[in-house]
Amino acid sequence: MSTRNVIIIGSGCAGNTAAIYTARAGLNPLVVIGHEPGGQLSITTEVENFPGFPEGIQGPQLVENMKQQAIRFGAEYIAGRVEEADLSKRPFRIKVEEEWHESRTLIVASGASARWLNLPNEQKLIGHGVSSCATCDGFFYKGKKIMVIGGGDSAMEEANFLTRFGEEVTIVHRREEFRASKIMLDRCRANPKIKWLTSTVVEDVLDVEKGYVTAAKLRNVKTGETWTQDVDGFFLAIGHIPNTKPFKGQLELDEDGYIISHGGARTNIPGVFHAGDVEDRIYRQAITASGAGCKAAIEAERFLEAEGH
Repeated sequence: MSTRNVIIIGSGCAGNTAAIYTARAGLNPLVVIGHEPGGQLSITTEVENFPGFPEGIQGPQLVENMKQQAIRFGAEYIAGRVEEADLSKRPFRIKVEEEWHESRTLIVASGASARWLNLPNEQKLIGHGVSSCATCDGFFYKGKKIMVIGGGDSAMEEANFLTRFGEEVTIVHRREEFRASKIMLDRCRANPKIKWLTSTVVEDVLDVEKGYVTAAKLRNVKTGETWTQDVDGFFLAIGHIPNTKPFKGQLELDEDGYIISHGGARTNIPGVFHAGDVEDRIYRQAITASGAGCKAAIEAERFLEAEGH
């Protein structure tokens, strides 16, 4: 088994940008595509906030362009996800689809997957009215009816942001009490565009036949009453799950599983770097993920250089 200079885990904006930079530095990176090829952008239709595309660009097209750019400079991509990792000694070892790979450095850009409600039609309507990112997709719902699912700070933040665009924004929460901080809750309560549906759960989202969201089927958990409510944009704000399971007990993670940064793109293990949503729980944008991929690549390059590689 030959030892690589750098292995990049993840093929979203962070992983692909890290691949472009390390490939151009002559490090011949190996990129593990991961269980969500292209990351969060692969489920985003129109991207209008990535610099350099005045007319916007489709999410999958943007990540494919980045991938082709990295391949042009010598990056190699393999399908599969990381099942196991041994970061106890160098070279580091990762197991992908039953095969072990060795590397002098690692860039973990495996992202964070949005939590979904697992409704019957939810996945079929992602990008057609169902979204997990208000800053990405809010613009498309000008003057429309919007629903936000969740009860924490991120739900309040998304709802407040979406009132810039929507005619009305309804927050749906399964309990009476909210996890959100008082300041965030008060801000939403003071916003006349925001309506509230507590003790309510979503049973399904409609309408797959039409190919876009038209309504949500709701149920009051106290009375059992069900009804259908018209809606154009359906936003989930129930959190993200960082894809860090193979590194548990080795990389330093916070209570939710996000990598704890040790300055720049460094982790607690020298030679292992982080990039994108796997560490960033605040911004979670395509452009910040790309910037993080660039930082991780430069750090990996300098780390190898200092070792004489």
